[in-house]
Parts: sequence; structure tokens; C-alpha cells
Amino acid sequence: MVVSQGEDLVDEVDITSSAADDATVDASPKGRCAGARILVFGLLPTLVLLLSLVCGFLKWQVGEADAAGSARAAAVQAAADGGVALLSYKPDTVDNDLNAARDRLTGDFRNSYDTLIRDVVIPGAREQRIASIANVVARGAELVSSTHAQVLLFINQTVTVGDSAPTSTASSVKVSLDRMGGRWLISAFDPV
Repeated sequence: MVVSQGEDLVDEVDITSSAADDATVDASPKGRCAGARILVFGLLPTLVLLLSLVCGFLKWQVGEADAAGSARAAAVQAAADGGVALLSYKPDTVDNDLNAARDRLTGDFRNSYDTLIRDVVIPGAREQRIASIANVVARGAELVSSTHAQVLLFINQTVTVGDSAPTSTASSVKVSLDRMGGRWLISAFDPV
């Protein structure tokens, strides 16, 4: 009897294991189909959305970097052009030269520059036949935001008084600029 019970147990185990194998075989296509649906309708759209968000963020970052680079280049160029305009004039055209330079200025600096050229520089240039030529030999931005910038200029200036030999000087200037009406205007011009 013991032997026959063991055989019955073996048969039951075989029946149970074969039923489990049959269930696995039957459930496998349904399980694959459900997994594919989850992948296609859930995971892939989520992945596409996340990739779209990342691409949009990266494009925004590149745009911001380009805008900052453009602002930096525009501020440095405005400082260099303004520095040359402030320091360059000829005795015959000193009024036009320096008044045109005044249009590149703003704030208190514009007022003090206007007083200086009207009371000192223009009369002296006419009387003594003074000519000045300035060249920016190096330049670099120290600080640039959307509305304010500080630029360091290295300037060579050659001054000729009457018929005498020209004299040259080299100087460095810290130029502060404010963005007003879409233009960078000089608000300070300080020797360093």
C-alpha cells in the first residue's frame, strides 16, 4: 500500500505540474500582449514627452547663452566705439566730433562731459590746434547683465599740439554702460 500511495502522489504531482505548464503556456501570449500594450500606450508616450521636455529646455538654454553672448559683444563694441569717439578729435571739426560722442553717453557722466568739452576741450583744441587720435588695442567685459555692463579698455592715444611732434600715451579705462532704448550708453569712464 505504501508503494501505491507513493505512486498516487507522484501521479498527482505530475498532474499538478502539467496543469501549471498548461496554464503558463495559455497565459504567456496574454501576458506578452498586456506588456506590449503597457509599453506602447504608457511607457513610450511618457518617454517621448520627457525627451521633448529635455530638448525644449536645452534649446532654451542655448538661446539664453546666445542672447548673453550677443549682449556681451554689443556692450564691448559700444564701449570701444564710445571710447574712441570720446578721445578722438581734430581742431577743425572738434565741435562735431565731440558733440557726436556726447550722443553715446547717459546720466551724470553726459552732463559732466558736456561741461568739460564746452569749457575746456573745444576752446583749447581750437586755440592751440590740438588733434587727438585714440585706438583701442585690447578690450574685455568684466560684467554684463541685461541692463548694465562694465568693460575694460586699453587705449593708445596720440596727441598733436600745433606743429609739434605727436606724443603717445597708453592708458586703461573702466567703462560702465547702461542699456537704454536698445542701445548701450556710457555712464562712467574711469581711468584704472
